[in-house]
Amino acid sequence: AALGVPCYIADATKITESGYVGDDVESILVGLLQCANYDLTLAEHGIVCIDEIDKISRKSDSPSITRDVSGEGVQQGLLKIVEGSVVGVPPKGGRKHPEQPLIYVDTSDILFIGMGAFDGLDKIVSKRLNKNAIGYTKNETNNINEENVLSHVTQTDLRSFGLIPELIGRFPVITHTNKLTKEDLIKILIEPQNSIIKQYQKLLSMDGVILTFTNDALDAVADEAIQSETGARGLRGDYKS
Repeated sequence: AALGVPCYIADATKITESGYVGDDVESILVGLLQCANYDLTLAEHGIVCIDEIDKISRKSDSPSITRDVSGEGVQQGLLKIVEGSVVGVPPKGGRKHPEQPLIYVDTSDILFIGMGAFDGLDKIVSKRLNKNAIGYTKNETNNINEENVLSHVTQTDLRSFGLIPELIGRFPVITHTNKLTKEDLIKILIEPQNSIIKQYQKLLSMDGVILTFTNDALDAVADEAIQSETGARGLRGDYKS
């Protein structure tokens, strides 16, 4: 909204190879068109965020010789869309079929962003960084940020994780997010318009109950979420003391 262009967040876990149960790769462009109210010119300059892109990683280190319906096959299907081409999509989504009118979308000026948790990627990065130097080779491990190993992620690490090189090459910028600190979690609890604290206060107020939280209570909830290692979702956890 701030940029004045449509933005669509697609879920990669629902996408399968063409012909299988699930959404086709082209469905992400249908969602973008819907966000643009089917204004083709506006959609062709929009933003597509592909969430959970780590879930379509290759299931093994070697190229698959069989069908990988929701993994490597989907990555290959994304290539033609992400690299910039004219793609025919069904106006209302669903499967393509003969004699069906299609809307042709030029993806050359669409910004594609891949997002995901990439669970286990930190171990791959750590393994690469901890290689011991032999002889008089300079050891660069002294500059490693041990608190956030993902700050050292490279395209090689993503390839080891299971993304195919062709897809990685189409995302030239690789970045990461820092881990949520205790202060961040407390802000998430109280500051958003629909925060968890405000939700429970509203629910109990319907029964005439006024709910308040002390700073110590908020600290305790944030500490439990950090120990659970589930991020902000851990703030809703039912923890046993």
